[in-house]
Amino acid sequence: MTFNFRLASSMCSCFTNLLGVRWELRGREHLEQDRACIIVANHQSSLDVMGMFQIWPVMDKCTVVGKKELFYAWPFGLAAWLCGLIFIDRMNSEKARNCINTATNHIKDKKIKLWIFPEGTRRNTGQIHPFKKGAFHVAISSQLPILPVVFSSYYFLSFKEKRFDSGQVMITALPPISTEGLKTDDVSHLMQKTQNVMTEVFQATSREVQLSSTCTAS
Repeated sequence: MTFNFRLASSMCSCFTNLLGVRWELRGREHLEQDRACIIVANHQSSLDVMGMFQIWPVMDKCTVVGKKELFYAWPFGLAAWLCGLIFIDRMNSEKARNCINTATNHIKDKKIKLWIFPEGTRRNTGQIHPFKKGAFHVAISSQLPILPVVFSSYYFLSFKEKRFDSGQVMITALPPISTEGLKTDDVSHLMQKTQNVMTEVFQATSREVQLSSTCTAS
């Protein structure tokens, strides 16, 4: 797995350099802690996988849940597969739940972080879209904390305009949100609380990187 990680990380670093994408991490201390948790991150593009590999050495032990279609989005899918990403079939919810529950038991024992994109579908629209409940059910049932990770907007990327410029992405790891003592009835509240704090940071960091880009260009 170490060799696979190095290979995947090297692949993503090469593409980062070729594409002119610069990554900056804030809140590193939250990712460095040796504990199991459920990481939830916003999902805008396949670039999210590239950003994830930029901070993977900080997280040390981490695995990822992603839709099986991601495997075919190479080179990102190949890199994810090499590092042991858990591919799930979103059309078979029971099978997906069983897969995640099995993984959760393992990560608790080994203090591994489980990374989930709660929006499900990636959408680069300049905002965070409503979350699905799966990650929060897992967090509460396992009594593991939620650790939010926010990617600032990909202002330099537009599928509609067929535009991909160089640019900067701010990755912010936020303080963990405890699930201790929470029950199934608390899922919706936990989900909304998480989305609110992530949206606030997303908007702030997106403004920051775009302003920085404008100042640099001028």
